[in-house]
Amino acid sequence: MYDDILFPTDGSDGAADTFDHVLDIAATHDATVHILFVTDTTQTSATRIRSELLDTLEAEGEEIVAETAARAEQRDVSTVTEVVQGEPYREIVEYADSREIDLVVMPTHGRQGLERFLLGSTTERVVRQANVPVLTIQPDDDRTIEYPYRNVLVPTDGSECANQALALGTDVATTHGAALHLLSVVAVTSLGVDVRSEVRTTALEERANDLIEDAEGFATNAGVDSVSTTVGYGASIHRAILSYLDDHDIDLVVMGTHGRTGFDRYVLGSVTEYLVRTSPIPVLTVREPISEV
Repeated sequence: MYDDILFPTDGSDGAADTFDHVLDIAATHDATVHILFVTDTTQTSATRIRSELLDTLEAEGEEIVAETAARAEQRDVSTVTEVVQGEPYREIVEYADSREIDLVVMPTHGRQGLERFLLGSTTERVVRQANVPVLTIQPDDDRTIEYPYRNVLVPTDGSECANQALALGTDVATTHGAALHLLSVVAVTSLGVDVRSEVRTTALEERANDLIEDAEGFATNAGVDSVSTTVGYGASIHRAILSYLDDHDIDLVVMGTHGRTGFDRYVLGSVTEYLVRTSPIPVLTVREPISEV
C-alpha cells in the first residue's frame, strides 16, 4: 500500500513518539522512510540571521535526521535523509510531490519558538495542501496506537472529497482485513421547532441514509468483509464523531480535507481540522484531486 513515506521532524518529543508509528507502518509495508528536517528561514528575523547561526541550525537538523535514521535501522527500515531551508509547509508539500511520496506522517504539533521549525500550523497547512494522504497523530495521548488497524471510521457527507476518503478508507480496510465503519452525521443545531424544520430534518435523514447506503455498496463491492453503517445526530458534528470513536474502539479516522457547505450538507472542512487537532487516534486525510486543465 505504501512504498515511500515522508516523515518531517523537528526533533521534538512529539515527533519522536510519532516516529514509532511510522516505523510500524514502514516495517509492515517494506516501505522507505524519507526523514526531512526543514530549517525555517521565513521568520521575521530570518533576514537578519547570521550565516554562522544558520550553519548551527542545519547542523542540528543533520544530527536529528541521523539519530532518527538510526532508530529506523534498528527495525531494518530503509531511510533517506535530507535537510533543507525554507518555509516548512511548502518544503514538505514540494518534497512529497517531487519524490512521489505515498504518505506523509506528522504529529499534530511540534516545537514552538522562533528558532524551531515544525509548528501545529505547519501540520494544518500540509493537511490542507498536500496532494498525497497525510496521517496526523496526537503526540500527547498515552493510548497505544494499534497497527495494522482493526477498526477504521470514514465519516461522509457525499462530497467528492469525502468520496476520495471513502476509497482510501476502503483500501486501508481491505489491505489489513479491518472492519470499516461508515458514519453520516445530521447536524441539528440550525433546525428550529416549526413544521419547516421537521420537513428539513426528514430530508436530511433521507439524504444521510442514501449516502450511507451508497458508501456501503462501494465498500462491499471493493471486498471489505465487515461494514457497519450509522446515521448519527448531534448539535456538533465533530463531537458526534469523537463520541463514535470512543464507543466503537476505532483505530483510525479517514476524512476528506474539504466537504460540502450549506444547510443540508454535513461534514465540513472545519470539522476535519478540528479532528486533526483533537482526535486521540490517528487521522488520515486526503484532498480531492486537482482537475487538470
